[in-house]
Amino acid sequence: MISILPKRRRTTVSSKKRKYRFLPQKKLPRCALVISGTAVFILLLCVVISFFWQGGQEEKSDKILPQINIQTKLLKKNKYSRPGLPLKKVRGIVVHYTANPGTDAMDNRNYFNNLPKTNKGKEQKTYASSHFIIGLEGQIVQCIPLEEMSYASNDRNSDTISIECCHPDATGKFNTVTYQALLELTTYLCIKYDLDEGDLLRHYDVTGKLCPLYFVEHESEWEKFLVQLKKRLVG
Repeated sequence: MISILPKRRRTTVSSKKRKYRFLPQKKLPRCALVISGTAVFILLLCVVISFFWQGGQEEKSDKILPQINIQTKLLKKNKYSRPGLPLKKVRGIVVHYTANPGTDAMDNRNYFNNLPKTNKGKEQKTYASSHFIIGLEGQIVQCIPLEEMSYASNDRNSDTISIECCHPDATGKFNTVTYQALLELTTYLCIKYDLDEGDLLRHYDVTGKLCPLYFVEHESEWEKFLVQLKKRLVG
């Protein structure tokens, strides 16, 4: 028996179905191109401005930051004078006097360092320290890292750098070299932390304590010191 099968039709892909491969991409509207180009230009401009601005800031800081001689004699960590608590933001500088006439920077530094021993057996414990102590010969001794808090300025311990100043007698007046070293150190710290003379405080301004004594009893001398600091910062 002979069967005649119908011829198989050849299947072909219509030209319409193949055309999708060759369809041209749609062009973006002109306004979209303008907006996109403008955005890219602004972004590049911001990058360039940021680069030169940061460079200028660094150059300015390097240029005017004074070089001062600081002796680093850090206290041992302890709960009475160097608790190791972080000082996250510096918003001011507090000036103190040691209230120990005739003692020098290392005398007072060692007093802070020995508080764990001297506090033994005492009912009322002493908590005291300072970031810096300026001696009778103008030497600057650093006792605590600037990233840590000191126990010097009560409610302002958490956002200030403290400076203790030695003095030769009970008046609390700083001698010439101690005064000059205080001026140099406060200038350095103001530049370092982007502060000005308005951010400088006496311990008296925080708690009402007569410290530093001479600058509290002679208000005009404190104002004179701030004027001198301002001139150094501006100039």
